[in-house]
Parts: sequence; C-alpha cells; structure tokens
Amino acid sequence: MNPQQAPAPGADPYFPDHGDARYHVERYELDLDYRPVSNRLSGSARLHTQTGPAPLDEIVLDLAALRVHRLLLDGRTARYVHRAGKLRIRPGRTLAPGTACTIEVRYTGNPQPIRSPWGGLGWEELTDGALVAGQPIGAPSWYPCNDRPADKASYRVALTAPSPFTAVVGGRLLSRTTRASSTTWVYEQPAPTSSYLMTVSLGRYTTVPLTTPAQAPASADERNPPVPQTAYVPAHLRPQFTEDFARQTQMMQFFQDVFGAYPFGEYAIVVADEELDVPVEAQGVATFGTNHLDGARTSERLVAHELAHQWFGNSVSVADWQHIWLNEGFAKYAEWLWSEHAGGRTAADHAATAHRLLSIAPQNLRLADPGALLMFDDRLYQRGGLTVHALRCALGEAPFFRMLKAWATNHRHGAVTTTDFTTHAQQHTATPLSGLFEAWLREPSLPPLPHPTGARRPARP
Repeated sequence: MNPQQAPAPGADPYFPDHGDARYHVERYELDLDYRPVSNRLSGSARLHTQTGPAPLDEIVLDLAALRVHRLLLDGRTARYVHRAGKLRIRPGRTLAPGTACTIEVRYTGNPQPIRSPWGGLGWEELTDGALVAGQPIGAPSWYPCNDRPADKASYRVALTAPSPFTAVVGGRLLSRTTRASSTTWVYEQPAPTSSYLMTVSLGRYTTVPLTTPAQAPASADERNPPVPQTAYVPAHLRPQFTEDFARQTQMMQFFQDVFGAYPFGEYAIVVADEELDVPVEAQGVATFGTNHLDGARTSERLVAHELAHQWFGNSVSVADWQHIWLNEGFAKYAEWLWSEHAGGRTAADHAATAHRLLSIAPQNLRLADPGALLMFDDRLYQRGGLTVHALRCALGEAPFFRMLKAWATNHRHGAVTTTDFTTHAQQHTATPLSGLFEAWLREPSLPPLPHPTGARRPARP
C-alpha cells in the first residue's frame, strides 16, 4: 500500500491492498482459454456489480500482472488504469448509491502465483497442467475480482483447454464440448462464493464417481440426501486413492448429521499428479497431492479437514482474515470428531496431545487476532481445535452439538466474525462464557487443559 494513502473504508486489516468494501459483486462470468505448454491464459470476465450506500467515483478491481486489452462498463468503453495489482475503472460520472453496473474485462498473459509470506499463491503451472491455490490473496492471479472474503458471488466458468486434459472447477458441470483438439468445460456455482475459494484444476485425470443412486443407503435421512461426490485422479494412483478415500462418503453423512445439511450441490476431489505442501481448499472442491496418498489412509485426517471446510470457511466465511481461527479451528476439531466417531482416538485424547504440544511452544499467539504472519501457524489450528473442545466441555454434549449445527445452519452462505460466534455460543447456556473466550481467544498464554464432561462418542443428533 502507498504509505501516503490511507486504507479504504472497510479494508481487511491484514490485507488492506486487497478488496474494496464500497461495492459488491453479485456474479462473475469467466470465459477462459488456457494452453498448458506455453502457460498462456486468455480471458474474458464479466462482473455484475452494485455500488454500496455511498456515491462512488471509481470501481477498483484486483488483477495481477496480466495484460488488459479491453474494458467495458455497461457495454461502453471506459477509462481505466492498471497498475500494482489494481485495475481502477473511472466511470464518466459519479455512481449513485445502489447503482448496478456490468464490467467486462478482456485480458491475456502468463499467469504467475502472487508473492506472499507463504510462497506463491494463485494460479500455479504444474509439470503437466495447472491448479489454483487461492487462499488468502491468490485469486487476482487469474481473474479480475473484488478480493475480499466477505464479498461472495455466484460464478459461471467456461474453460477451454487441449482435449487430453480434464478441467475441474467448483460447481456443477453444465456442459463439455469438444471441437477439433480442444474441449470447453462449463461449470456453474450458484452458491455465494468468496473470490479465493474459486479454483481450477487441469490435468490428465481419470473420473471416479464416489456416489451413485445404487450406493445410497436405504435408511438415509431424507433431510440429508446423499451428496454427489466425484474424484479426478491420475490413473496410476487409483488403487491408493480407493483405499485412502474409502470412508469419505461415510464422513460426509456424519458431518451432515453434526453440522447440518451439506451447503453445496456437489463435492469433488482432485489428486494432482504432483506433490503439494498441503491440500488446497476451495468451494465444493479439495485438491490433494501425490504425497497425500499411500494406500493406508495415513492422511485421512486431511480428508476430514478439507471436507469440514465446506461448512466452516466456505459456507460460513470469515468477514475478514483476522477471524481465520473460525475456519481452521473448526476444521481441526472436525478431524477429532471424525476420529472419535470412526472408532479412533477420542476428541479428548487429541485435545490432550495438542495441549502438550502448545505448552512447549512460544506463547505469543492471540487466537482472535493472530496477525497476518501467524494466520497459518500450526498453533492457530491446534489452539482453535482446543477452543472448540473447551466449549464442548463447558456446554455439555447435547447443547454443544445443538450449538454447532445451529452455527453452521444459521450463518449458511454468510460472513461472520469472532464476536458473532461468541454471541451465538452464549445463547446455548445460562453460564457466562466470557471468561472462557477471554482466556482462549484473546490471551496469548495457554489456559489449562479443559476437562470433558464425558469422552463419549457423539450420538447422531
């Protein structure tokens, strides 16, 4: 950020250079053509926007170092400046509050990851294909957007690529059309989606259906019908995948029982034919690397973690990145709940292990405001899971699981803060929780290990 320029009103405290709270994008329509050999992307992005409660004399989009060839505002050529990751559009007049605008941007270039303290983020060229890992600020590497997690929109994405490749985008596959040596894949994501949660995976994959009507259990709860689940896997890894993801359909049903109905229309798993440091979280999709497969379910906790993010992080999104523990703490606790449910170690056992690890680690992390440099620190995940466990101990089994499901259900497709959560949790007990939240969320020192009211495996609510 220019040191002489104050942060825009409503800017994310961790990433004030990203996003603009003065307007909202309702829908993105992306038409992309990608050539893997040359890492060449050609795109046309149509954004349907609406200004906020104040007059607006410019619309600012986030877009990295791709070349803009044409920009239209409501079908007419508009003035713009594209510099330092910002595409500033200058309407011919000040836009009144609540004005609807359509922006079309045509652009080309060689997409590159955006530099960050955690390495490159966004569009990543693979040995044979590509993938997008957008969290937290990688979305502008491949399309113009309002890059703030609270500004959620629907998406239609059409991606044309050489026919040997399979394209996977979060959402429902509407069509696949082959002409000559290229195939166009069209996906629709109707659910409100944060910019960083849109992803593309391009590779030579075998399609593996994980659910079919015949596989649906006869006693399936009518409130939670089976969710369509599909995997895209390199053919040589299919045997390991079959074992490592064997229990995902059971996991999906269990999480629906404890978190509420799955918030999207489908769920896809991609296994990139390359090692990845960590799985990639996206809306309706999770991408794993070859190193996450071994045929022995060694990484099953990661399968649970990424699936849980569909509720915590994707459907219930953070208003800004200060509140990231609401994503990672709940996904970590979902790992422990699945272990408990599936006959492994109880959540109390996992909590005790996490507490031992944290007790010998530096005591300088405030969970409710970790700072940008510590937002992906492993201590945030572990302490976040412990905080959820402490709340379970304080509330008791039945109230805790009622609270958990109500949180995911009441804020479905919304954006939340830590205060929203603490207020919500307090509604489920007459006992004041302010001391618990002060100790676990706002003080850096580690509180004592919470004592569970019982180590029972949770019954299906």
